Amino acid sequence: MFTEEKKNSQIYQDSNYLKPDTEIEVSNLVKEFYKKKLPINLHGTNSKKYIGYNVQAAKTLDLSHLNGVLEYLPEELYIKVLAGTPIKIIEDILEKHNQQLAFEPLDFGYIKDGESNKGSAAGCVATNFAGSRRFKVGSVRDFVLGFRGVNGKGDIIKSGGTVVKNVTGYDLSKVVSGSFGTLVALTEVTLKVSPKKIFQNTIVIYLDDVKIISSLFDKILGSSNEISGATYIPDEPKSKKFDLNKSRVFKFNDLNNDGPFLAIRLEGDRVSVQERLKDISKELELKKYKTSILDNHQSVPFWIKVNNLELFTNTKNNLTRAVIPPSNSEKLMKYLGNKFKYFIDWSGSLFWIEVLDNEDDKIGQIREFISKNEGYMTIIKKSENFDFKEKIFSTDKEKLMISKKIKESFDPKSLFNPGKMYREI
Repeated sequence: MFTEEKKNSQIYQDSNYLKPDTEIEVSNLVKEFYKKKLPINLHGTNSKKYIGYNVQAAKTLDLSHLNGVLEYLPEELYIKVLAGTPIKIIEDILEKHNQQLAFEPLDFGYIKDGESNKGSAAGCVATNFAGSRRFKVGSVRDFVLGFRGVNGKGDIIKSGGTVVKNVTGYDLSKVVSGSFGTLVALTEVTLKVSPKKIFQNTIVIYLDDVKIISSLFDKILGSSNEISGATYIPDEPKSKKFDLNKSRVFKFNDLNNDGPFLAIRLEGDRVSVQERLKDISKELELKKYKTSILDNHQSVPFWIKVNNLELFTNTKNNLTRAVIPPSNSEKLMKYLGNKFKYFIDWSGSLFWIEVLDNEDDKIGQIREFISKNEGYMTIIKKSENFDFKEKIFSTDKEKLMISKKIKESFDPKSLFNPGKMYREI
């Protein structure tokens, strides 16, 4: 029961848009909404609001006021922050201690507004989107040591701790990561941090043979040379309906933009990187191909641009994200040909594909092809004319049933972001 003092405070006024300042306030608000069965739109900085279905809710809980670093012990390799803390602030703090979030948080600000906006810690965890280092170090969920939050009944829950060995019972962070705010209103997140590599080089290989590219990706995955990034940037399609900006985005002194290229990143101390450069050249038989090397000053911004998805800056078309077994990447490359604007990351596993307004059900056709080849697809950014009959998240009946049961255990009245991921739930 609220006290009269609380009822008269700004946060508890009869409003549809609420900005709680504390975990207790979040809990009390959700308890009230639970009693009244009022659906809630949960968000932080709104950097990823456009991903998923539009949420129709009676109340909005803006968690951006839960902002600040609670604990940071560089020697213990973790940082504990309030959920609404911007990723940019976290990265700036870590930079002072030569540390980083090794999973490379993606920056979706460029495709939406043409400028950087990495969002909040909770948004990063809730979407579970990782950058180019993903195939080497793991995804966001692999770096979540613990969290606190409020479930759909208003109960405060917590999971994990500050070190991996503190995690007992079910690791709920794995479940919450990637749930898009449909399970828990996150209030606090503890993330594992890593020492920052002091030096990096990128080998650029100029080729367009999909069979060779696929073969190189396979060798990269099995390499002992600690490759931390492998991306393929093909030629852009000829259609003027796409923004053909490859040459503007990747404008570096030692990069030839006249054709497609495969880029491979090596990180570490200078001596180690230079030795591994020699080893990888022999391992991949690079004497067969035209190559160049991006030094540290070029390599760092190159990979930032890759993770910022700057090839799709301000796109008005549909942007999709497809994950597929590397063994099937050659098939997908042949399928896409030069009809789509796309690039490949995660050493052949991740395809970012721009698709024109749902003409001839192109999105549905691509999804079907990917599904037949053991992959799945998510629509990241929708065009103005997007047909909402199209599924945004790939799923099947078995996974949907599991998701429904998990949803019921965390949020029995389906208050949090209803219909955000699956309309069937």
